Amino acid sequence: MIYFRNEVRASGVNARALKAAMRKLLASVDENDSAISLTLVDDERIAQLNKEHLGKDKATDVLSFPLHDPREGRPKPAASPQPEHLLGDIVISIDTARRQAADYGAPLEREIERLMIHGLLHVLGHDHMQTEERAAMEAEERRLAAAIGMPWPFDET
Repeated sequence: MIYFRNEVRASGVNARALKAAMRKLLASVDENDSAISLTLVDDERIAQLNKEHLGKDKATDVLSFPLHDPREGRPKPAASPQPEHLLGDIVISIDTARRQAADYGAPLEREIERLMIHGLLHVLGHDHMQTEERAAMEAEERRLAAAIGMPWPFDET
């Protein structure tokens, strides 16, 4: 299940296409039966969330909020059956995505897909603070981009 919300009026994004891409991404990381929340916001809102949750007083392109510590594995089911496993929340700034897409001549939806990939990997526990972590995360980003038919925007031509 994809919980999708677009808080940006007249953003011009195709919600159906983004949700379909997210479903493919979840399948590509063996989380077909999991749910995720994807919210599109403007720079003002993402800056507010960034300050509130990370103490950074500025806009950013994507924020990820995992609901479980990925190092601990999937939580054990409760005594009563749970209808779904919610991985977490991904919040993307359309304003920043639009600027970044223009920087390398990509359509806005491709940049949003790239940020969805990046956010999903953070929800799943990937990081890019250390060199080896960065290399592993970039390899996984490229693999997931290929899984949804997205050309990697940073390949040198």
